[in-house]
Amino acid sequence: MARTYMYARFERFWHWSQSLLILLMLITGFEIHGNYQLLGFEQAVTVHSFSAWVLIGLWVFAWFWHLTTGECMQYIPSAPERIIAMIRYYAIEIFQGKVHPFHRDRFNKLNPLQCMAYLTLHIAISPAVWITGLAYMYYKDVTALAVFSWLSLGTVALLHTAAAFMMLAFLVVHLYLALTMDHRPLSSLRAMITGYEEDGK
Repeated sequence: MARTYMYARFERFWHWSQSLLILLMLITGFEIHGNYQLLGFEQAVTVHSFSAWVLIGLWVFAWFWHLTTGECMQYIPSAPERIIAMIRYYAIEIFQGKVHPFHRDRFNKLNPLQCMAYLTLHIAISPAVWITGLAYMYYKDVTALAVFSWLSLGTVALLHTAAAFMMLAFLVVHLYLALTMDHRPLSSLRAMITGYEEDGK
């Protein structure tokens, strides 16, 4: 059985650590909003804030790793025809049992839709989450600046919640795209655990 070393050790660590922290922040964040009670408000705020700082630190290291290893090239958008082919596959062809139009390798890990989803995560969703989160945590300092004096705490909270829902939407899309890469639904999950993609199994 041929195997391709797809994901480096740090890449797997970053992926699962980020996933755990985001899930923890979603759970505590919705508790802070009063949707349910698990830890209690004060404990949820403490866990949420601590997780936020750890996640920001992880993002800094992850981007440093992406830039220094060249892995940031994975997120360059594909040609329009490849994106259209992927949309056609997920809208029609997947239900007809047709073969996935994208084949992964070490240098092309993401299909065109995954590339767009990750690019959106890195340049829009993640910055929106941490900018609004930090603005909420340091609201008095932020609004002390004249340019932000008009900003209400309710508006910041609403923007942060909207960013959190975008992150949740990304997770759903990410799982769907990862589990429908080919006829082996769990192959991507295995590869993200072991680092190796098995061909033809």
